[in-house]
Amino acid sequence: MGMAPRFNFLLHAFLCLALATTSFSLSPKFYDNLCPQALPAIKRIVEAAVHREPRMGASLLRLHFHDCFVNVTSFLHTTILCMPKNGLELIFLVFQGCDGSLLLDSTSAFETEKNARGNFNSVRGFEVVDQIKAEVDRVCGRPVVSCADILAVAARDSVLALGGPTWKVRLGRRDSTTASRALADSVLPSASMDLPALISNFKNQGLNTRDLVALSGGHTVGLSQCVIFRNRIYNATNIDPTFAKERRVTCPRTGGNTNLAPLDPTPARFDTAYFKNLVKERGLLTSDQALFSGGSTDKLVETYSKNPDAFWVDFGKSMIKMGNIKPLTGNQGQIRVNCRKVN
Repeated sequence: MGMAPRFNFLLHAFLCLALATTSFSLSPKFYDNLCPQALPAIKRIVEAAVHREPRMGASLLRLHFHDCFVNVTSFLHTTILCMPKNGLELIFLVFQGCDGSLLLDSTSAFETEKNARGNFNSVRGFEVVDQIKAEVDRVCGRPVVSCADILAVAARDSVLALGGPTWKVRLGRRDSTTASRALADSVLPSASMDLPALISNFKNQGLNTRDLVALSGGHTVGLSQCVIFRNRIYNATNIDPTFAKERRVTCPRTGGNTNLAPLDPTPARFDTAYFKNLVKERGLLTSDQALFSGGSTDKLVETYSKNPDAFWVDFGKSMIKMGNIKPLTGNQGQIRVNCRKVN
């Protein structure tokens, strides 16, 4: 290939890449003119669902988190405009974070992220998401609100419904057209991680140690399954013995895998009991207690345990930051009609 054709090819590729990745930054005002009824509709349904079952608030918060952490590397096949002369198709990588990929069911093209290790038989709340989607599309008259944005807003409204802080959710995400179970397997943080592993897992997402501690505070609501914390209550040394004994009552050495225990003493209230527990070595998960175990995060755990305002402010900031992980925007992705299926 001579100089001129190669230059033309590269220029062509560059222009196509620019086209394919045109992105806009997210904004809290995204739906103000597009559909002002959208956010109140989401709030109504979330409040009703959390009122019916407080655990649902924690489940919806977790959906957003597990959606954002999986950055699918999908192949964006470019349009005919971007076909080089020799007919070879240019393929670009698009990295997706908060893109609703977790909501997609399996197809012949990919396996659902719902089957990933950190999600299987544990992520829930999909019926509520379907309900929100139907209502939002009804009040807006057409599908203008993405499933990814629904997850971001539902997470905030859930925290609020459980007595926690509020924050301005940045909006304008679009929905992915693919999902990756393998990627979800490799990037979702696990309940057995120690502090260095957690710090590096969050760092890979552009989140720092303060974000790690603040977002882990989301475990101030919700429940966990025996299979997830069994190893800690029988084998850990950094655990209050009375607490371990209490937990063993409903979590035997064998069997009872799906028996539930609260992540902190007030699982239906967004408060600082989670951090107070950690200081007493009463964290339920290994990854919880890792935050207060003689490491670099001890100080911040203590601060949050004594100062709810500090926790609330940081939680909101970190949720905004997490919600900004590599979203699809502008003309990328799509607005799904059904959150479980690509259009």
